[in-house]
Parts: sequence; C-alpha cells; structure tokens
Amino acid sequence: MEDLVARAQGGELEAIGELYDQHHVSVLKYTWSRVGDRETAEDLTGEVFLRMVRALPKYRRTKIPFRAWLYRIARNLVIDHYRMQSDQASVSLEVAENTSNEGDQPAKVVDRTLKMEQLHGVLTSIEPSQHDVVVLRFLVGLSIRETAMALGKSEASVKAMQHRGLAALREAFSQQGGR
Repeated sequence: MEDLVARAQGGELEAIGELYDQHHVSVLKYTWSRVGDRETAEDLTGEVFLRMVRALPKYRRTKIPFRAWLYRIARNLVIDHYRMQSDQASVSLEVAENTSNEGDQPAKVVDRTLKMEQLHGVLTSIEPSQHDVVVLRFLVGLSIRETAMALGKSEASVKAMQHRGLAALREAFSQQGGR
C-alpha cells in the first residue's frame, strides 16, 4: 500500500486509479450510510477522491495510515455537506450493503436486506459518534486504530463508543422483539 500511495503522490495516474478501485466501494458505503441518498453519496464519494488527489502531496504515512486518512476526508466532507443542508437525511444501509453483492442468490439478498432494514431502524436511534464508529468498524471494516485516526479520537475512546453503540443496538433490537 505504501508503494502505491508513493506512486500516486508522484503523479502516476495508474496508481491513483488503483487507490480509487481499492477504496471506492467502501467509501461509497460510508457516505451512503451517512446521507441516505445514493446520488448524493456518489457525488460525495467522487469529491472525496478529488480531495484525496489534491491533498496527496501533503500526505505523510507517519501521521496517519492512508485508509484512516481517506475516511477522515470522507467524514469531514459529510460534515460539510450537513452544514450546507438544514434537513437530516435517513440512512439507507441496506442498499449500501448490497452494492457490492449483486451476484448473490436472491434468498441471500432478501435475508441481508431484511437484516439491514432492521439495523437501519435501530442505528438511526443511537448517538451519531457511536453510529460513525459502528459503520466504520463493521460496515466499512476499519480497524480500531484506523477508526480512531479517521475520527480524530483515541483508540480507547473508539473502543468505548463501539461498546456503547453495540449495547445501544442490542437494546434497540431487543425492544423490537428481536425481529
């Protein structure tokens, strides 16, 4: 990964394309989970990669791993988006989760969609910082360290938010009758 980033920093278009290919789907899932609208998420995802290209010359691995740095860009862009928008959008996690699984059998897609709809219903009820941690950790797949760096938090804080977020999700699921 470091070699790929270094090549991209050197202006190699193929390396920039590889970074895009490696991270596009997961960044889209993240932005989609935060804004709830596919078109807006696609626009924001494109902007994340434009900002990545502009900021690549300043990126230094010693400060933050590339993936965490990229999600910090995405998170900041989503925050900027909401600053410009006065209304809150719903989170459409079930659709975001299915974006990379189109080849699955229909029964699996339906089962996953139902689970994601249930998750969507309870995820919107937890604190936004806990929501970010849960999405970055379990939908996007970042490590605790990467999540902490992406959110500008300590690892201990992320662990605590993850613990509280998962506890809140369990409570909300149990209140729904465990459907």
